[in-house]
Amino acid sequence: MALDNKRKLKNIDDMIESFGGVNESENPQRSLNITTLVPFSNHPFSLYEGERLDDMVASIKTNGVLVPIIVRKNGNESLYEILSGHNRVNAGRLAGLTEVPAILLEDVSDDLAMIYVVETNLMQRSFSDMKHSEKAAVIAMHHSKMFSQGKRSDILEMLSRIENNEDLTFSQSGKKLRSHETIGGLYSLCKNTVARYIRINKLSDPLKKRLDNNDIGFIPAVALSYLTDTEQAMVDTYLNADKIKIDIKKAEKLRRHSKDGILDEAMLVMILENTDPAEQPSKTPLGVKIRRTVLDKYFKADDTPKMIEEKIELALEFYFNQNPINPA
Repeated sequence: MALDNKRKLKNIDDMIESFGGVNESENPQRSLNITTLVPFSNHPFSLYEGERLDDMVASIKTNGVLVPIIVRKNGNESLYEILSGHNRVNAGRLAGLTEVPAILLEDVSDDLAMIYVVETNLMQRSFSDMKHSEKAAVIAMHHSKMFSQGKRSDILEMLSRIENNEDLTFSQSGKKLRSHETIGGLYSLCKNTVARYIRINKLSDPLKKRLDNNDIGFIPAVALSYLTDTEQAMVDTYLNADKIKIDIKKAEKLRRHSKDGILDEAMLVMILENTDPAEQPSKTPLGVKIRRTVLDKYFKADDTPKMIEEKIELALEFYFNQNPINPA
């Protein structure tokens, strides 16, 4: 019996129920025109480049797309938003494909869609190999209220069966993380690092890119995440104009001024250029050294440092009495 391609899958539970009992001869898959596919609106991961992309294009030219992508409607009846398979679609376009195999999920919420996007990327790449902004997106998703470990387990099972070309008969495990399996435990991170990545996810996209490119350090980027969207935009604009590095001292000062509501453009420039009057060193020279020959000429060998200091003070007083400093 042919599967009705128009049935609606409201969520993963509905999907599991709908796919129950489907065998290999009833594959819930279709072909979609590649021009109708658009990226997930909040896709936080970069596409393959270089040799990895070249290898994928060569494989697709030879074998086609073997694992179907997963899509949902994006509000436009003629377009489909990619949840899983951004790299396959990109490589397919470069390989000259006009259609790709796909599984359509309808009425999938944005929260559930994000789980698909994140988990499929985690299946393909090691967490440690991801960029800072990508790690932040993964951790922020796991930290969000919408995240359900049981739901995640069901999605992972479905993705694994699709990839291995197995039938889509599922058993809903409802597996839960043990109490000690925190987010940090999942990715071998301490709780402070987890907290920092959650902050990194609040950076603007341009500043995330600068972090990924090592134009901004990780800890300074955490401090910058506390700035408002407008303030972050000012930082990025200024960095485009001048080759200035933001160290932790500058970033923390920007954060403090932002919190106090006094971070305007002029203040931002002074902080980044180290021209803030409050940060300028005292004009009084400190740690002045006197040559040994001078000490031997004017002081006795048994003079203590205190005695020498007193004599120098008297000498300076006499000198400036004879040579007043011009107030101007």
